[in-house]
Amino acid sequence: MSTLFVRTLREDPSDAEVASHRLLVRAGYIRREAPGIFAWLPLGLRVRAKVEEIIREEMTAAGAQEVLFPALLPREPYEVTGRWEEYGDGIFRLKDRKDADYLLAPTHEEVFTLLVKDLYSSYKDLPLTIYQIQDKYRDEARPRAGLLRGREFSMKDAYSFDWTDHGLDISYQAQRDAYERIFQRLGLEYVIVAADAGAMGGSKSEEFLHPTEIGEDTFVRSAGGYTANVEAYTTPVPESIPFDDAPAAEILDSPATSTIQTLVDFANAEHPREDREWTAADTLKNVVLALTHLDGTREVVVVGLPGDREVDMKRAEVAFQPAEVEAATEADFDKTPGLVKGYIGPWSPEGPVLGLESATDMRYLLDPRVVDGTAWITGANEYEKHVFGLVAGRDFTSDGTVEIADVREGDAAPDGSGPVTLARGTEIGHVFQLGRKYAEALGLQVLDPNGKLVTVTMGSYGIGVTRNLALIAEANNDGRGLVWPRAVAPYDVHIIATGRDEAVFEFAATLSAELEKTGLDVLYDDRPKVSPGVKFGDAELLGMPTIVIVGKGYAAGEVELWDRRTGERRAVPLDGAANEVIAEVRGF
Repeated sequence: MSTLFVRTLREDPSDAEVASHRLLVRAGYIRREAPGIFAWLPLGLRVRAKVEEIIREEMTAAGAQEVLFPALLPREPYEVTGRWEEYGDGIFRLKDRKDADYLLAPTHEEVFTLLVKDLYSSYKDLPLTIYQIQDKYRDEARPRAGLLRGREFSMKDAYSFDWTDHGLDISYQAQRDAYERIFQRLGLEYVIVAADAGAMGGSKSEEFLHPTEIGEDTFVRSAGGYTANVEAYTTPVPESIPFDDAPAAEILDSPATSTIQTLVDFANAEHPREDREWTAADTLKNVVLALTHLDGTREVVVVGLPGDREVDMKRAEVAFQPAEVEAATEADFDKTPGLVKGYIGPWSPEGPVLGLESATDMRYLLDPRVVDGTAWITGANEYEKHVFGLVAGRDFTSDGTVEIADVREGDAAPDGSGPVTLARGTEIGHVFQLGRKYAEALGLQVLDPNGKLVTVTMGSYGIGVTRNLALIAEANNDGRGLVWPRAVAPYDVHIIATGRDEAVFEFAATLSAELEKTGLDVLYDDRPKVSPGVKFGDAELLGMPTIVIVGKGYAAGEVELWDRRTGERRAVPLDGAANEVIAEVRGF
């Protein structure tokens, strides 16, 4: 340690929000260069290399081969697939001295596809799975949480190439199984959830989420085994209700009822039910959203959903992708005078409801729960007026359904496996069946056994290397510092020599050399004139799983063996100390 390039810090960095960020900086593993951008120091690189080695070993076992692409890529392939525009402000674009467009790659589907197109032409060349470990760049609007949400990060991205759908299923399962082995070896708890493919496209999509309170993702799970990211959760659609005998809808004056709560209070006070009180679930809330499409056009849409539900903007972004989604602004309302804020009601594509004027030139969509025969209290598209008993399918229809309502504890799992619970998590891996989206766009075809050209089908498989490292640190620390699992610890053993006795330092150096000869990685704190307290504090902060203290017990013929993970300390004789340490590290 007297020559190791590291300086530990006693104070937390001012911008650190989570434990992994605080401790990785304080322990000298990483240093901040700019928001969301970090330099890697020797200790950090050792951990990163061990994480990468586990990934490489399992990729090899799954039949994948490693390649490496540049991070700086030309515009043209992304232009062909439409993602140059689709990414919007989310990527770093730049020009060279000849004014040609480039980007710092956020992901590499296009160039993987083109490489295989360049080299392979027959079904006999397939299946193929290739991968890389490479830095990615995304222009995060709000980088946060250290390595968990950065602008530059390292990923392992693999791509499989098959000429049949059955082949894709096999390749997909091989990668999915490899991911389970990787996360088990990294010691990261994970849940596999159904996910939305987003801008990646494709069909089957699953996320590996690490459950954590600091997670940015919400997922649902049922006791019966259903799991899904909330963006991929689909609402079970109720059965339609016969409405032949339903009473006619009635338009009523409803002064000062522009919110759901004031409407419910008004209904209970002025138009009470005989069987129970009105609730927000009896009302139909009509939410106005503005969509900005890739060509820059702005569209206002209205979505009707039960009044006891709120809009989940992440689900809305998925539902309307690739358009950007936001709540309608005052300017949007000014341009659509048919929308009476606070009193908006549904309309049918065929015309206004109940003869009322309404904004029929806009799309009107419904939550899946609003099925034919359900009756609602909702706006009458007229100031301070509501409709009571408006029946879906009889009095109004829609342009379709859309999933934008929030998902709640107790909602039914779509597979019938019971109510769901909600939990927080962070994505640590994602596997997609991309299908033929990119192969079709870029012309990747091979000859089948009959000599006919067929389009290749692809899979995509990503793991966040640096994010996983941060989550390992997040899950393995205490109030004093990091506590690395053995599989990724930068060193197997941390030896501390304390005091002024030269014999102590000589024994510690000899023990260090003896352990290194057996293949163990040893960090030896040989710093002279540094107090035992400082050395112990640094050892706790750095987080090696096994610590050996050569100090005041040396005169009695002992060293202290300290298990950082359990906190247990025990004295072992000087003679045979190396064997005790080896047994501790290797679990003999």
